[in-house]
Amino acid sequence: MIVRIWRGWTTAENADTYESIVSTRVLPAIAGRNLAGYHGAYLLRRPLPDGEVEFSTVMLFDSLDAVREFVGEDYEVAHVPAEARAVLARFDERSAHYETLLTPEDTRPRPA
Repeated sequence: MIVRIWRGWTTAENADTYESIVSTRVLPAIAGRNLAGYHGAYLLRRPLPDGEVEFSTVMLFDSLDAVREFVGEDYEVAHVPAEARAVLARFDERSAHYETLLTPEDTRPRPA
């Protein structure tokens, strides 16, 4: 399993708008593509002491080939549609990709 992680930052005033764009349009559009090897996404939000709000997306894929099917050969490039860019103050231009070594299922106690 490959985990794709990306972050973007916005103002407190734009945070709800950004959250709505991603949760009601961007992520559903990605899911609607029915990409082989795509297993969904988490949208995370946290306020920062300086007044900004940080968002992270954590996306799950079977392989880097599945990620390439999503964004193309340059699989690290961030996928940030124009309407989302319009309300972000800044964002990671590249996404990070991690090979999953353990999952919560792997670390749960087994019944005796």
